[in-house]
Amino acid sequence: MIPPAPVARAPEGSGAQHDRIYRTLRTRIMHGELPPGAGLTLRGVARDFGTSMTPAREAVRRLAAEGALVVSASGRVATPALSNERIEELAALRAMLEPELASRALPRAHFTLIDRLEAVNQGIAQMIARHDAAGYIRVNLEFHRMLYLRAQAPAMLALTETVWLQLGPTMRALYGRMNRKEPPPHHRLILAALRAGDEPGLRLAVRGDVTQGLRMLRV
Repeated sequence: MIPPAPVARAPEGSGAQHDRIYRTLRTRIMHGELPPGAGLTLRGVARDFGTSMTPAREAVRRLAAEGALVVSASGRVATPALSNERIEELAALRAMLEPELASRALPRAHFTLIDRLEAVNQGIAQMIARHDAAGYIRVNLEFHRMLYLRAQAPAMLALTETVWLQLGPTMRALYGRMNRKEPPPHHRLILAALRAGDEPGLRLAVRGDVTQGLRMLRV
């Protein structure tokens, strides 16, 4: 019996290529893998992802629309180097959005979730011990996202993630200044407030956590 011929896989379309580039670059920027002012070229992006210029251009255009990349009048593409005013604005947005997300999550924050948050917080300590800046940012955001998903407020979370995205390179610069030796102290306060069902305390702890570090970047 002659076996059936294998089905040929269709080549990856430009839409799929664009989405792959967009998601990968978005993650790298959000996690601080690229420092502020890091330059990119469309040719370099296309080469790195093994695609043509078109999906690279579309991915960069989409990230620029979200504020994750800046395109100058000359066409230079770079990660944002934020001014003090912009840092203040984004910190204010975090201070408004994230305490509200945490508050909405509190009624659904069962003890199993809190135990998982404790474990993630220990993962932050591991990244600090390794001096892994991008890993620290990634796990720190995972701590917050895990809690905020319980808020069941997808539009609010999407806005928050856009702020994280714009702050990613800046958070990388912040990590270098903070010289952390342990997880953020406000995380312990967040966990304690969750266990106690303390909504005002939770709001205060989250607000302190998301704004304290950014103040250090003002020059």
